[in-house]
Amino acid sequence: MNNTQTTQTSPKIYVACLAAYNNGILHGKWIEAAQDADDIHAEIQEMLTNSPIPGAEEWAIHDYEGFEGLSLSEYEDIETVAEMAKLIEEHGEAWAHYAAYVGTNYATREGFEEAYQGEWDSEEDFAYEIVSETMEIPEHIANYFDYEKFANDLFITDYYSAKSENYKVFVFRVI
Repeated sequence: MNNTQTTQTSPKIYVACLAAYNNGILHGKWIEAAQDADDIHAEIQEMLTNSPIPGAEEWAIHDYEGFEGLSLSEYEDIETVAEMAKLIEEHGEAWAHYAAYVGTNYATREGFEEAYQGEWDSEEDFAYEIVSETMEIPEHIANYFDYEKFANDLFITDYYSAKSENYKVFVFRVI
């Protein structure tokens, strides 16, 4: 089993001051997202305090990077942003595929750890590993075993996969 993760960029959000934005001024800050939500809120407040528009209070997420294909809304809950970013830093692209499959509102660390089986060259390679770990097939019959069909059966109900950026597949157990 190969558990390679490939996070390219640390998750960040660009938070803009809406008072400045509404007055035609771009004022905002890129913030590291894989930190405590309270720390992100503190950086947002600092950005608003330094706004060219006195008394600025409203903000929105106007850009983000490093979330491995997951989408964030302008008004995404900062606690959710922080948790997703931490899990992406820890598990990379695999977490993003899991969260996209189950829905970001339902994706949890525990669910991911229970579902994630690893990264494989193909679904067939995963099926081969399952067979070699759980079955004893006599050598004279082994050549007749169809790993491709077995993989198809596994991925109909018990598992699902997602292609990784490096043309491998992440395998998850259906929970």
